[in-house]
Amino acid sequence: MPRSRPSTHAAAGLVQPVSAGIVSAITGFASSFVLVVAGLRAVGASEAQASSGLLVVCVTSGLCCIVLAAYFRMPISFAWSTPGAALLVAAAGVTKDFGAAVGAFLVCGALIVLCGLWPALGRAITSIPRPIASAMLAGILFPICLAPITAAVQIPVLALPVVVTWLVLSRLAPRWAVPAAMAVAALGIGLTAGSSMLEGASLAPTLSFVAPSFDPAVIVSLGLPLFIVTMAGQNVPGFAVMSTFGYTVPARPALVASGAGTMIGSFFGGHAINLAAITAAIMAGPDSAPDPAKRWPASVTAGVLYVVFGLGAGVATALISAAPPILITAVAGLALLGALVTSIVSSLDDAARRIPAIATFLVTASGISIAGIGAAFWGLVVGAVVLLVSTAGARTAVSSPNGPGASTP
Repeated sequence: MPRSRPSTHAAAGLVQPVSAGIVSAITGFASSFVLVVAGLRAVGASEAQASSGLLVVCVTSGLCCIVLAAYFRMPISFAWSTPGAALLVAAAGVTKDFGAAVGAFLVCGALIVLCGLWPALGRAITSIPRPIASAMLAGILFPICLAPITAAVQIPVLALPVVVTWLVLSRLAPRWAVPAAMAVAALGIGLTAGSSMLEGASLAPTLSFVAPSFDPAVIVSLGLPLFIVTMAGQNVPGFAVMSTFGYTVPARPALVASGAGTMIGSFFGGHAINLAAITAAIMAGPDSAPDPAKRWPASVTAGVLYVVFGLGAGVATALISAAPPILITAVAGLALLGALVTSIVSSLDDAARRIPAIATFLVTASGISIAGIGAAFWGLVVGAVVLLVSTAGARTAVSSPNGPGASTP
């Protein structure tokens, strides 16, 4: 009997990290899978292609979690790019050629790999002023976060129960607020659509190969902004979250793995994967295990569950396709409210850069398209120009004895 104690203790020691991994995977999947499908459909994916895209980002994220966490013995975790999916929703109308969108995804993945192999590029991307990058992300998220209001007016019977559920649980159990809101939305969709929801839908997990095409305008409109928001909005915070819990994530393997996963997944409709940030805190924190060296099974568990959830991509896509689009966007908007608040606060934190940040936000949120290039790119451009002009003006005022600041005592 004494010989069985070590294995018993080991099994008991796994309960906490495995539980953390389960909670993290359920929270991560349920809170934003609707956004992934909606984003892929917005840039031209068919229902089958969107289902394939959701499947492949689940599988590639899960495999990266399993392999890197087990190899480095730390709770390194990956997820799909939620800001990237929001970008796709906001970029609806930029292209309806999903092959061109896939080409943009492929370019994004290649750039992430390049960041891992060439650190100077990573430093250049992360050197984009935080107010500008945050304001661009806020501009992407803002129209989506308006959707709960619009849905509550247009389809109150379906939307109001979702909003009320989210509101109550955001006070009582914040971690489960969005998954519960999605469950209520699914119930409403099921009651409304009935058995017709599944008619003609392919529920079995299938991969659909999509041949990429390379449209320069789509690459600039989608590929580059997707790369920037994935790096600035997910990978950089992901490294920071792990650092706060005492982990130094090896940058090269993490970026190369997620970039390669993005490239491979793009051929089957996946948009981008990256280091997890919010859910990473669940697995890397003390709630996962008191001993930091014993938290890595949480990420392995989450990775296994992501692969399992991917097998249900057909059902998830059929559910979303049966729903009024505004309801799906509303659920996504509730999921992204926290990210919107964080982005706005971060963009306005530096008083000297508030005007460039607001300019970036307004242009990005406007949804304009010029020369076939979407608003996210133009928001960055306008923000950079305003920042340069305002900075040059400030330098002139300080350096010139006859400038506006000369008479100030």
